[in-house]
Amino acid sequence: MSIGSFLLRRLGSGLLAILGVSILVFAFLHLVPGDPVDHLAGGEATVEQRQKIEKCMGLDQSMPSQFVSFLGHVLDGTLGHQCPDPKGKPTVAARIALVFPHTAALAFAGMLAAIVFALPLGILAAVRRGTWIDTLATTTSLSGIAIPQMMFAPLLVFLFFVTLGWFPGPTETGWMALVLPAFAVGTHLMAMLARMTRSSMVEVLGEDYVRTARAKGLPEGRVVFVHALRNALLPVITIAGLQFGSLLSGAIIIENVFARPGLGTTLLEAILERNYPVVQGTVLVIAGIYVLVNILVDLAYGIADPRIRRA
Repeated sequence: MSIGSFLLRRLGSGLLAILGVSILVFAFLHLVPGDPVDHLAGGEATVEQRQKIEKCMGLDQSMPSQFVSFLGHVLDGTLGHQCPDPKGKPTVAARIALVFPHTAALAFAGMLAAIVFALPLGILAAVRRGTWIDTLATTTSLSGIAIPQMMFAPLLVFLFFVTLGWFPGPTETGWMALVLPAFAVGTHLMAMLARMTRSSMVEVLGEDYVRTARAKGLPEGRVVFVHALRNALLPVITIAGLQFGSLLSGAIIIENVFARPGLGTTLLEAILERNYPVVQGTVLVIAGIYVLVNILVDLAYGIADPRIRRA
């Protein structure tokens, strides 16, 4: 199968998945009891203000008409309009574009921190399997998985901002202010990647071609990093790709602890406000991110393993 055919097939299935997500979100939002106009307008709103918000959200139309209107806003790129209309950025797409760079920066920084620590830790644990180094690496990764982010993030703030003063705290800007949230969001992923790297490397190091490479007298570093690591990367790429999609969709806890804007914070605020257009548009963007990341992961398979590329 050519790369073009593969991409077309994956894009087709991805579009169907996004459409299914859109239908489910639209249906569930309208099944939740309560009047969304009450949340947005407030108790002191006039009848005219309520009618304006109702018209803005399309609640004066039937549900099929509302869904068709939403699909139309997807096609024209606006993703709908915020209600009530704010000045300057009235569309949902504009609101998402405003916060997405913050989430993207946090996701890339968190992924970088996870990979920088996870790969060496997993490789070292596999090479020194059964030693105290392996035990220490396994304990570290288990701790990273077990500690909840809602507890770990405030601990980082207390230790490195309040007590030691090494890094900026919540609400501050600059690349240094990204260090603590990136480490907080990347710790869980680092632990998962380290364990996956270790288990995959242990399996690959027992293969016949690795023993053959060692029998030929190749340096141990070349055996580990050239022959073994490349073939051990496939499951690691899977976990990293899927988790990166999760990071891009918005780490709600981390963004709230560090008072950072982002997709997660925007989605949470919209849900609490019952702001249908913003919820639908944000979920659609998140679904699109997951689809795109999964396609990129499949392409990375072919780069990491030539056998998959030839297939």
